[in-house]
Amino acid sequence: MSRKDRKAVPAIPAAKLQSGGRCAPLSRHKAAPTKFATSCWQHVLPCAHFTLPSTGRTLTREQLETRQIPLYFAVVLVAIAFGLLASDTARHLEALVTPAIAVLMYAMFLQIPFLDLRQSLGNRRFMAALLLVNFILVPLLVWAITRGLVEHPAILVGALLVLLTPCIDYVVVFTHIGKGDSRLTLAATPVLLLVQLLMLPVYLALILGENSSVSISIAPFVEAFVLLIVLPMALAVFTSAGARRYRAVSAWNDAWAWLPVPAMALVLLVVIASQVTVVLRDLERLLPVIPVYIGFLLLAPVLGLISARLLRLPATEARSVTFSAATRNSLVVLPLALALPEELRSLAAAAVITQTLLELVGELIYVRAVPRLVR
Repeated sequence: MSRKDRKAVPAIPAAKLQSGGRCAPLSRHKAAPTKFATSCWQHVLPCAHFTLPSTGRTLTREQLETRQIPLYFAVVLVAIAFGLLASDTARHLEALVTPAIAVLMYAMFLQIPFLDLRQSLGNRRFMAALLLVNFILVPLLVWAITRGLVEHPAILVGALLVLLTPCIDYVVVFTHIGKGDSRLTLAATPVLLLVQLLMLPVYLALILGENSSVSISIAPFVEAFVLLIVLPMALAVFTSAGARRYRAVSAWNDAWAWLPVPAMALVLLVVIASQVTVVLRDLERLLPVIPVYIGFLLLAPVLGLISARLLRLPATEARSVTFSAATRNSLVVLPLALALPEELRSLAAAAVITQTLLELVGELIYVRAVPRLVR
């Protein structure tokens, strides 16, 4: 691998390879790695590869991660085609949705620096801008733009679940492509995840409190939350802690660093293939939520920019806040949508998936527009 490749800015997991404390993942005050960390990268990255048996070419983990966006689009197209052309077979993939999401959550949580939470708080103005836009400005926007969905409770719940939760995974990739500070975004993911898990029930209670036609049974909701979010997150924290002390656990951790991209591709495949017929069947019922999602795609980046300007952030950090405001956590909240009561589950999950598809298109516009507009 060339020297240039070794210094390329990594995507989600490569931005913090587990190295048992041998190098600092992030500088405390800046997004750039320390000199010692840079030297460690040069020793770690050459080992993060395998040889493709069919071609003999070497694929590095960094190459896999930097190419994940076109991979996801290809998987989405394959999933849609498979779901439409072999709908009977594709429906059986629904049984794989829960285990696939559980694997994704564990693999993804392993790459989030929970044990470096203090470092996430190092840039206070950046963190304040993220919290301001994601947990004050965006919820106000979501409340305003979803008022027209009150007569559609299932769609309303699905839209609230996905729009109230900021993304913690591929937002790092889009931020890097859009010339934002992807390292600061990655460092902030533990705080974003923990705050959204605490605030989501509060937002739902406040917004749905006015809508008596929506009744959510708490038991399956809590069960899905514990099994698919809390348990994988706890296992990931224990694994990360063990990786700092035991070589075997560190090797396990390094092996799992390959899996977030394939796991997310698998989740997209099984979810979209098994649900695309449901989305098309209920397309007419889903039409009211599409203008809501388009409105969010247009207005959320503006709120991100306003927040960044209020905190007087430099351009790269302002772009990071803009991407965070506009990118949502659909794959994390999908298990919660699937745990809703039967009368809400199908349509709410379809609303979440619809947002994912529209957002992927929106991100293609963001990566070109944000660097030009946010200076």
